[in-house]
Amino acid sequence: MQIWVDADACPKVVKEILFRAAERVKVPVILLANSLLRTPPSPYIKAIQVADGLDEADNQIVRKLQCGDLVITADIPLAAEVINKGGCALNPRGELYTKDNVFEYLSMRNLMQELRSGGEITGGPPAFNMKDRQAFANQLDRFLAKHCGTSK
Repeated sequence: MQIWVDADACPKVVKEILFRAAERVKVPVILLANSLLRTPPSPYIKAIQVADGLDEADNQIVRKLQCGDLVITADIPLAAEVINKGGCALNPRGELYTKDNVFEYLSMRNLMQELRSGGEITGGPPAFNMKDRQAFANQLDRFLAKHCGTSK
């Protein structure tokens, strides 16, 4: 199993949690982004800079993803592709996407996008906070315990 990170918009604190988890359970964490990323020296952590362009990191993640891999992303269309390919997807706010809920999230995303484009709703999601950080860390620990046979 590997952990793929849609890293351009991933909060720094989430990356730090992933770096610690990579070392703790010895699972590869691969960050993909349009910009150059700095990572700590580790045989388990790798950053890949992809070409500029819409969805370049997403497309590369989907191409390289293996069944059972985990993808960290807030991009719901990417999460749906990951689920369809047999992977797992976790939002930086700690929401685990599954076959049972990803299409519900996708429908809600599309509705909200329509409302925003029509001017009925302005703004985006609330700022990332300590509760989100804790929810992510807890969900990641549960996932790793289940799929890697480890815990904190």
